[in-house]
Amino acid sequence: MVIYSFYIFDRHTECIYSKKWLPPSAECNPTGPNTFPTTNGGPQRHYNGNKASDDAKLIFGTVFSLRNMVRKLGGEDDAFIAYRTAQYKLHFYETASNLRLVMLTDTSAPSMRNVLHQIYINLWVEFVVKNPLSPAEHKGGDGVRNELFEYGLDQFVRGLM
Repeated sequence: MVIYSFYIFDRHTECIYSKKWLPPSAECNPTGPNTFPTTNGGPQRHYNGNKASDDAKLIFGTVFSLRNMVRKLGGEDDAFIAYRTAQYKLHFYETASNLRLVMLTDTSAPSMRNVLHQIYINLWVEFVVKNPLSPAEHKGGDGVRNELFEYGLDQFVRGLM
């Protein structure tokens, strides 16, 4: 199983955390060590903040639209969990406080809803929410800057790969 990227969006629809991982096959890629799959499936070089911000906005827009469509078609009790394309699978988890966790994986990955829940409970709550030095709101594009959270997330995800 390959995990491409992970995003956290706050209740103000801002991306407060994003992380990308190299798939194992790209680590030996002769075109360069800093290539990442993008949402359209093609390899992409390490890019600047504007491109990353645009990707996060596109992902949130997709999740927001699909979530609203699922609620209109299925009623308030139905929830949007994941969708699959030919290139990737997007997994979605929303908390009671409107924190949205999104993970992009390869298409053969099983449901990651429990994994996203574990990231929220064991990493986000423990290292970010319970940290008195961490701000409650991340306004103006200020993202999460917590080394313990980042290290724990990286170790947790690499354990899944």
